[in-house]
Amino acid sequence: MHSPRLLELAVLLLYFQSTAASSGFNPRAYQKSIATCQATNRAGEQETPVDINLRYVDINPVAKTSLILVHGWPSLWSTWSNQIQEFKEDYHLIVPDLRGFAESGHPGDVRSSGTIPDMVGDLACILQHAGISSAVCVGHDWGSQVCYEAARMRPDLFRGVVGIAIPYLPSASDFVPTEHLVVALPKLSYQLFFNKNTLEAVAELEKDVRRTIRATLRTVASPPPDEFLKSQLSFLAGWDGVSEIPPVPFFTPEEEDYFIEQFSIQGFKHSAFRCNFIRKRQNRRASWSFASTQGNHTISQPVLSVLPKNDPVADWALASKLLKSTDFLPNSKTEFMDGAHWCHIEYPAEFNALMRTWLKESIDGKIAGHDEL
Repeated sequence: MHSPRLLELAVLLLYFQSTAASSGFNPRAYQKSIATCQATNRAGEQETPVDINLRYVDINPVAKTSLILVHGWPSLWSTWSNQIQEFKEDYHLIVPDLRGFAESGHPGDVRSSGTIPDMVGDLACILQHAGISSAVCVGHDWGSQVCYEAARMRPDLFRGVVGIAIPYLPSASDFVPTEHLVVALPKLSYQLFFNKNTLEAVAELEKDVRRTIRATLRTVASPPPDEFLKSQLSFLAGWDGVSEIPPVPFFTPEEEDYFIEQFSIQGFKHSAFRCNFIRKRQNRRASWSFASTQGNHTISQPVLSVLPKNDPVADWALASKLLKSTDFLPNSKTEFMDGAHWCHIEYPAEFNALMRTWLKESIDGKIAGHDEL
């Protein structure tokens, strides 16, 4: 008789073989362009301008309409593999690694040099480098909020938004500290750990990069433990007692290896604390203050919000209602789909169909002329 361990290995081998055969995506086959962009280091008494090199993949530049695909955390350009394969023949795709991720540079001060306006500036710089004068911004996780803010700040450049997993978080109301959010959303507790114990958090994340990535990128069918993200003392505590976390369900072994390799270049010191909720409070407040001071919270461009039904972090549909997100989006459409936080990878066919329909109805043919400079 075969041992249970041998049967388990056989099942894993069959899974990897079938996944690899169906994926057909090799991230190493794509060459990256480099845009040198001006950034700001705010660590000292005076702001210091510095140049950073941002890497991005540029696909099908002759297409009329451009899409810039903006990842969240912990993520990379390659998590858009399903969208790249779906839309590469019909659209000009710009797919960056954002500042502090993989080989993309960072000004050096994680506490104050990674606000959402900073990242909007990075996107504008990348588009200029690619010779693009208008684009639809497609974002996942806090990349969604970067896209929403990009459309709010630069309506001349960003002609539409697709926001995945997180709804528009307008800055029209008072600033809410993370401590208050945790009361209603206990799975944001890990962000307090990130905020208060930066060096300890980085050390925990970097101790075993593969374990960190596997712990975070899960699906409904292969979920994390219920206690994951609920600790204010650790990010990975919910996985205590699990000696080996299963592979990322929606990656081939080659894609997971690439992911680990790329995250190992800079570690997590520049990437883990810059998103809308995760980033240090100084950055969160600075981003809120910037938008609140400007006062123009309405985004008039076409918006598609795609919210998963089974995100373990939060009920984003409820959050959207409480925040009155759609009150500030007069030309928006909200779709709900199966899946956890990474729904566009977990159910790519369903997501791609929603996005293609929306692009056809709201964007295609409405951007006059070619979008290159």
